[in-house]
Amino acid sequence: MGVSIMTQTMKHLLTIEQLSADEIHEVLALARAMKAGRGKTAKHLPLTGKTWGLIFTKASTRTRVSFEVGIRELGGWPLYLSANDIQLGRGETVADTARVLSRYLHGVIIRTFAQEDVEEFAACGSIPVINALTDDEHPCQILADLYTIEEKLGGLKGKRITFVGDGDCNVARSWIFGAAKMNMPLTIAAPHGYQPRPSLLARAGGEVSVTDDIHAAAKGADVLYTDVWVSMGKESESLDRLRILAPYQLNAAVVSQAKPGALVMHCLPAYRGKEISAELLDARQQDIFDQAENRLHAQKAILTLLAKV
Repeated sequence: MGVSIMTQTMKHLLTIEQLSADEIHEVLALARAMKAGRGKTAKHLPLTGKTWGLIFTKASTRTRVSFEVGIRELGGWPLYLSANDIQLGRGETVADTARVLSRYLHGVIIRTFAQEDVEEFAACGSIPVINALTDDEHPCQILADLYTIEEKLGGLKGKRITFVGDGDCNVARSWIFGAAKMNMPLTIAAPHGYQPRPSLLARAGGEVSVTDDIHAAAKGADVLYTDVWVSMGKESESLDRLRILAPYQLNAAVVSQAKPGALVMHCLPAYRGKEISAELLDARQQDIFDQAENRLHAQKAILTLLAKV
């Protein structure tokens, strides 16, 4: 494939925080090779003869489809397990589930609410674990985003990111760590009450600033990024969130403050007319849907790196 896999240190993908810059660069390089080689005769099938489980207690479109397709393209078999399919959550502990599934599967991809559940599964099981989203972090998304920025802007170092909206959501938290590790200045524009905790910023380090001024935050940005305002599990807060976050819509007026040619990114699903205007989403759909596609390539890279664990 033209990419050599360095000595493995990554045993799981649980958070961006736990990854080194070298590991992130390795994922991005391998994602690039995966994208370039897709559709050609497959010579490298690291998941041949292996079954990976997908344990999802949160609904998904992109995450489920991209992982199932990726596993198959790498020669393996995906086994989808919803909350209704297994005993987890109906009396059986995470630890016991991890011990049992480790006897059957070669790895698991977990999309759930509590970060603690993913980390407990990894600690008690004996197979690789991938965090496909929790309330705390979304590492697969940020790795795909970094690849997208590198692909479209020619590099990462020094690229200025502005995240707009709920600055304390899982994607924003993962961006805080990802930007710090890759030497990318990050500005979070969010109202008070939706800003990241100072303790999290201190833990991450890097060049991160937080403001409630969306237009000031957008000035000089290479990338403007937003996410849904009402994440799964936050439905009871919908009315308050929509009202408070309404001034933080990503739209043409905000984009006009950024650098010419700045990327507009959204991890999807998008709610047109809320966190992003319908006009802007349509105008920048090429970048946003390229970003969505790159989930597949980045996740194939992650699966490949974990295949020998």
